Amino acid sequence: MQSTSHGNSTTIELPFKRPFDWTRLLAFIGGRAAAGVESVEGGVYRRAIEWHGDEGTVEVRPHERKHRLVVTVDGDAQRHADELAEPLARMFDLHADPRRIASVLSRDPLLAPLVDASPGLRVPGAWSGFELVVRTIVGQQVSVKGASTIMGRIVQRAGRMIDGHSHEATAWRFPTPAELAAADLDKIGMPTKRVEAVQRFANAVSTGALPLDEPDADAEALKRDLLALPGIGPWTVGYIAMRALRDPDAWPDADLVLMQAIARRNPALLKPAQQRAHIERWRPWRAYAAVHLWNGVAMETGAARGG
Repeated sequence: MQSTSHGNSTTIELPFKRPFDWTRLLAFIGGRAAAGVESVEGGVYRRAIEWHGDEGTVEVRPHERKHRLVVTVDGDAQRHADELAEPLARMFDLHADPRRIASVLSRDPLLAPLVDASPGLRVPGAWSGFELVVRTIVGQQVSVKGASTIMGRIVQRAGRMIDGHSHEATAWRFPTPAELAAADLDKIGMPTKRVEAVQRFANAVSTGALPLDEPDADAEALKRDLLALPGIGPWTVGYIAMRALRDPDAWPDADLVLMQAIARRNPALLKPAQQRAHIERWRPWRAYAAVHLWNGVAMETGAARGG
């Protein structure tokens, strides 16, 4: 990692192993971003952040020549730029070895064309595990676009606008767990039980019962505790394990888009039991297989579906 300071900003460079499909990684994140909190524009990821009480903005883009991402941190948060390297590396899956992953997934004729089409595909992470879980609960049984719309309403209902922020698309702070747990979410566009699930989860995080964004938290315990909450099932936990807990072998169980994509690519795999047996051959990289299948659907339909 390299870092350089320029007045009120600091730039760090984060290396990755090629190939690296930045375009599709950014398309996945951007298609699911909460309006006003994070944005994807012109090949750049941007959001306002707070780190150890200091606020600022982070921008991420690929280096023009080197195999690195260039991260620019503006504002007081720049004093923690070196600490931000690891959470950003996790978010953009920079520790992955794409050739090693492809060597396993390409053995299956079902996945091989997808891996060939996007050999550097990563599993998109998230800046905040808390935000991601809220987005995942909101997204249950609704379209990707519909979930993003409701997330924007949640931000404006319970979040906070940042005074004097220079970038309109990232001028809102996502509500804290305590703020969301106490917010009035009536008529926000979700069924009552889903609203209750979101606020019950937010309360569990605010009280410390679910230390979701703690680096040393026990991932298996978090999955068990999440699954015990009403309104959070195996699909939700699998998806969270992929993107927030960074489990490379996580699988969002019974994902309808994945099930349809598998059956379409191999008509012999119509039944759930047949599919469950087949995806065992994708271990220990099932999360990457899921992203390849979702990406395949997006390329075919021209729209984000799944996740």
